[in-house]
Amino acid sequence: MISDQAQHLREFMKRRQNDQQRKPTRVLAVTSGKGGVGKSNFTINFGLSLVELGQKVVIIDLDLGMANINILLGLTPRYSMMDLIDRDLTIWEIMEQGPRGIEFISGGSGFHDVLRLDEQKLNTLLAEMEKLHGYADVILLDLGAGISGESLRFILAADEVILISTPEPTAITDAYSLLKIAHGHHAAVVTKLIVNRVQSYREGEQVAKKIEMVANQFLNYQLETLGYIEEDRHVLQAVKKQRPFCLEYPNSKVSKGLREMAKGFMSGHSPQLQAAGGMKAFIHRLTQFGRR
Repeated sequence: MISDQAQHLREFMKRRQNDQQRKPTRVLAVTSGKGGVGKSNFTINFGLSLVELGQKVVIIDLDLGMANINILLGLTPRYSMMDLIDRDLTIWEIMEQGPRGIEFISGGSGFHDVLRLDEQKLNTLLAEMEKLHGYADVILLDLGAGISGESLRFILAADEVILISTPEPTAITDAYSLLKIAHGHHAAVVTKLIVNRVQSYREGEQVAKKIEMVANQFLNYQLETLGYIEEDRHVLQAVKKQRPFCLEYPNSKVSKGLREMAKGFMSGHSPQLQAAGGMKAFIHRLTQFGRR
């Protein structure tokens, strides 16, 4: 709707007035070595926890095989990222409004071909995506599990990567494999580990230390652990209601834990990463990796 677009544009221009004094948009790729580890659910609730801290958050669903951000939010997207090209829409027109002001963009089933578009169409798409620079504080890219050619490019282009695992041996092995491949392509990629569905803090700590040790020993990489998320019945109950658990059950243990994790994430933002990051830098890196 035109009114929605105008509202986005007004807010965008207002936020850009002091752009030189603001932190650049942080682009986070959220991924996992295997499916079924709670990646998309984490993305939504982590995003909402950041909103609670005053951050403007946009989620882009790039899990093209099993896109379910809209299902977990109880939304039906009208458009996708490919409508920017196929229907000549703007980034503001395809953006969906979610709870508490969080916003969401569907990648669309054809988005995996984005880096094979002709130069004119690709430039149009990237110019629209660049408008998010200075508009959002944090952009969360919900990527598919595993490491396809497309997801690898987004991982390498992002400012930071959040890697989700569970205590299951297959999840741990696949998480390490993904880290190894990404690290092999770009040794400086900044990755933070989340261990989901742990039975206790001690179990989460043990799993994290195991992955950290292997990464240090075989990759010479100091993997940082952002935190652990304990198993909680409220998560499944919220999924059935198509509501984020941090909104449906704000006083649950899992919701409180995620809010603390979000606070830790915000306090751990380094000046070096701030200077090098942002949506403009992400788009530049995305096109560079796409040409390789």
